[in-house]
Amino acid sequence: MSKVLAVIGASGHGKVVADLAVTLGFDVVFFDDAYPSKLKVEHWPINGVFKDFINDNDLYCGAIVAIGNAKARESITNQLNELNIYTPILQHPSAIVSSYASIGGGSVIMPGAVVNAFASIGIGCIINSNAVIEHDCKLECFVHVCPCAAVAGGTIIGKRTWVGIGSNIRQLITIESDVLIGAGSVVVNDISKGTTVGGVPAKAIKDNNA
Repeated sequence: MSKVLAVIGASGHGKVVADLAVTLGFDVVFFDDAYPSKLKVEHWPINGVFKDFINDNDLYCGAIVAIGNAKARESITNQLNELNIYTPILQHPSAIVSSYASIGGGSVIMPGAVVNAFASIGIGCIINSNAVIEHDCKLECFVHVCPCAAVAGGTIIGKRTWVGIGSNIRQLITIESDVLIGAGSVVVNDISKGTTVGGVPAKAIKDNNA
């Protein structure tokens, strides 16, 4: 069986995901819609656009979507799932993930991250370097918890929400979908869908639904 994993998205995040995949024993090639104007990422080749991967997906063991934009990551992951293309969980060896936690396919758990007991991580999530997801948290699909952010126990985070670098979220908070939490924020209250918040304590900056 092929050990070549297709990385979809030749960005900075893509480099980190590729490095993680290699650490886990995969060989890596990229697919990105910038092809053919862009032919490689560092030393890794870009083999074509996303449609090229779909046409030749039987040559690969699976694919991981390495795109920071949550809506794009969701769209491409859904296409892969509809075609029953394998989307692995990539978990760095230094990450600590409870055997009682659950993680959805296509998610990446970066170096030093912690996912504690009975936490639930949806598909296509990014738990970035040194992020902490405490016990009983529920992260819906395509959430990105940035480096060094901490989510305390029993918190619920809706789809496509971005938890900024170094943020802290109090226990038992409910954060709805499509929320953007600014870097270094401290969240002590629930946050409504589509809101941008920031500060200590975090307050609404913008309603993205307006």
